[in-house]
Amino acid sequence: MADWEMRHAVAADIEAVAELRAVVLRADLERLGRYDERRVRQRLRDGFDTAHTWVIEVTGVFAGCVALRPAEGALWLEHFYLAPRLQGGGIGSGVLRELLERADRDATPVRLNVLQGSPARRLYERHGFTVGTEDPVDVFMVREPA
Repeated sequence: MADWEMRHAVAADIEAVAELRAVVLRADLERLGRYDERRVRQRLRDGFDTAHTWVIEVTGVFAGCVALRPAEGALWLEHFYLAPRLQGGGIGSGVLRELLERADRDATPVRLNVLQGSPARRLYERHGFTVGTEDPVDVFMVREPA
């Protein structure tokens, strides 16, 4: 696994994160008939909050992002994107493990939604997430604190 670290996001990160979102979600959104070149980026811009977002760097270079936002007695894991060339190498698991340890210390459940058919669902299931509800587009998952 490559050496990685997380730092708090800053406003200047927004376009790199929006572009990565478009790249990472494209195949799943196209398969679901929901890809829109402008909307995929704008949805990220509309919800980007540096207070709850971290940038993932590998050897000092932008590699991804993740957000963990408090809401309704839980933490929402959002905007978890990793550059395709780095997927499958353990970085995503490492980042997720670190965030879940924080949630466990605070005895807080973590919620997320993942697109139907996304391979990311397997990552979340390996880390203890279970399906709450689902619809034709989204699978809503939760992980209770350990």
